[in-house]
Amino acid sequence: QPPKNKGSSKKPPKVKTPTLIDGLTKDEMTKEQLEEHIARLREELDREREERNYFQLERDKIQTFWDITERQLKEAKAELTNLDRDVDEDQKHHQIETKVYKQKMKHLLCEHQNTVCELSADGLASSEVMQTKKTELENEIHDKIMSIRVDIQERDNESLVKETEKKHEDEIHKTRESLEKKFREVEDKYKRKLELLREELDNKRKSEICEREEHWNKHIATIMEVHKKALNKAREFINSTEKELDLNISLKKEIENENMKLKQKEKDLTSVLQDNKHLAECLSKVKEETFQIEKQMKHSMSKLRNNERFKERQLNNLMREHELLKNKFREIQQEGDELSKSFTRSFQKLQQKTDVKNIQLEKKLNSLTDTVEKTQTQLVSVLSAANVDQTAHRGIINKVEVQLCVFLFGSSSV
Repeated sequence: QPPKNKGSSKKPPKVKTPTLIDGLTKDEMTKEQLEEHIARLREELDREREERNYFQLERDKIQTFWDITERQLKEAKAELTNLDRDVDEDQKHHQIETKVYKQKMKHLLCEHQNTVCELSADGLASSEVMQTKKTELENEIHDKIMSIRVDIQERDNESLVKETEKKHEDEIHKTRESLEKKFREVEDKYKRKLELLREELDNKRKSEICEREEHWNKHIATIMEVHKKALNKAREFINSTEKELDLNISLKKEIENENMKLKQKEKDLTSVLQDNKHLAECLSKVKEETFQIEKQMKHSMSKLRNNERFKERQLNNLMREHELLKNKFREIQQEGDELSKSFTRSFQKLQQKTDVKNIQLEKKLNSLTDTVEKTQTQLVSVLSAANVDQTAHRGIINKVEVQLCVFLFGSSSV
């Protein structure tokens, strides 16, 4: 057995099918067609590039819009969380302040009680001081009286003693009355001060409570309004962001579709660019060929000029011959007209003769058909009378018909 060829196992290379451009291959196209096709491809390439740039810009815009909306959504969520945190902190702060206010009220009540106790203690202390002063004065007066009595006893002046005693008694009585008045006035003053302090403290406490309550009510109302506004804004923003997200999703789908189209167009562009390269190579070849053709054309133009001069001479000769032939043609045309006229005349004469002959032949045919019919009837009557077989009857009729046909055709040919 002969050894197998190694190359036989390999597959034959695939023959590339030539690309058709307007129903023609690249080799079949002319230079102008190739240039037009290249210009058209360049226009399509520029248009595709413009569309690609436009879609890229649109994609970048949508991406930036998407990023901005995401950032705004995050900021809104952060603001919401901050607002919730602020509300919680305000509530905690309010609770703390209420606790502090209650503690302050307790301290104020304690201070009020302490001041009342201090005032009462001061009143008692002042009354005790007044009492001690009174006792001291009484003791001093008593000591003076005793000393005066001692002096009176020493001097034995009873009248003076009595007068002095009266004076001293009057003074003691006056001092007692004045001290009692002062003590009463002091007690009244301290009582009034205590009542005024109580009223002032109660009024202060009530006014502070009202002010604090109004302040906190206003503060809570403002916080609630701000919170509601922020919540409404956040809800509106979330709704708008949801709508924008839906729009962004639809736009993303459109962008994906456009990207797919762009990818397909880029693939087409690669094939078109390859074709353009091939066409550019073909153009370069065509340009070289055109350059060579132009050289040949220049060379051939000189030849053509010489040929034209020679042809002009031939044309002049041919024009002369043409004029001669025209004259001959006119003569021949006149002869042809005369012949056609004579032919029409002879044809009309022949037609008249044939018409006459046809009429005569039709008359003969009519007479012959009548005679044939008569002979057929006579034969049928004779054969029926002779009692001939049907086969013989048919044969005789056929022979008679044949003879009649021969006779008829022979007469017609004559």
